[in-house]
Amino acid sequence: MILPRAPNAYTRSPLDRVSSKRDDAAFVAARLADPTSLFVPVWQAKSLLRGVAAGAPEAVLLTLEAAVALGVETLPHALLGLWGDRAVFALDLLTETDPLPALAGFGDVSFTDLRQVAGLLPPAEASVLAHARGLMHWRTRHRFCGACGAVCEPRSAGNVMVCTGCGAQHFPRTDPAVIMLVTCRAGGEERGLLAHSHRFPLVKMYSTLAGFVEPGESLEEAVAREVYEEVGVRVRDVRYHSSQPWPFPSSIMLGFYAEADDPTLTVDPEELKDAQWFTRAQMRDFESLGLRLPRVDSIARRLIEDWLEAGP
Repeated sequence: MILPRAPNAYTRSPLDRVSSKRDDAAFVAARLADPTSLFVPVWQAKSLLRGVAAGAPEAVLLTLEAAVALGVETLPHALLGLWGDRAVFALDLLTETDPLPALAGFGDVSFTDLRQVAGLLPPAEASVLAHARGLMHWRTRHRFCGACGAVCEPRSAGNVMVCTGCGAQHFPRTDPAVIMLVTCRAGGEERGLLAHSHRFPLVKMYSTLAGFVEPGESLEEAVAREVYEEVGVRVRDVRYHSSQPWPFPSSIMLGFYAEADDPTLTVDPEELKDAQWFTRAQMRDFESLGLRLPRVDSIARRLIEDWLEAGP
């Protein structure tokens, strides 16, 4: 059994989510007015960072004064939790125009896609930024009730949307997705299965297979189905490895290993451009093949690296 050697990116949150306090209006109001509170700005699904160009990014959290200047009362916001004694709120800036001029006092900052820099951020910061991004994405897509179409209003410190028409409560949604490294020992040396997706036409990146869990399906069944649908391989011994929140936009990635007895591939051209079996030696020197492994902040990369570490 291959165990995770280290926590995945976005999983080491420093926050106490204080879910029992979300419906305490006095507590939330006091924290919103507390000058020590911090606000995590999100703009067009991007995070506010300093030092990106220099290769040393760090999260920029706004003070209450800056949040008020941006209009926190009229913008979507939500309590993420407590970082020590300080409350942390997500704040969606919404505006279509670049908000950076209003943040000139924060120096050389930029709104950046978190995936570009997560591997360079301190784990706690990456987790908080991911939390804010995922929650605000959900908020912007649940302004109207899915049951009756009426306007929804935030409740529970921004963590629940309630329909003003039928009263239905809508909670943040996370879509479960399985992601798996399939291995095969047929022919002697163990090899791992990686595939090239249509989503990366300009980059020769090969990654593990993945797919969403369907209704009424176990995680193990989802692994077996997705592998067979995408490459025509039957797998056995599906084993859990670890999980990773993936707020791009709203998934929880559930990582697995699985074994195949027959390495014959029948690639679905609608799903993939290519799929191949690679030895550990090939993966350890992937660039010499003109290929790239998945990004360092992904659970796909962790599955690959832990498998490489476990073998000769």
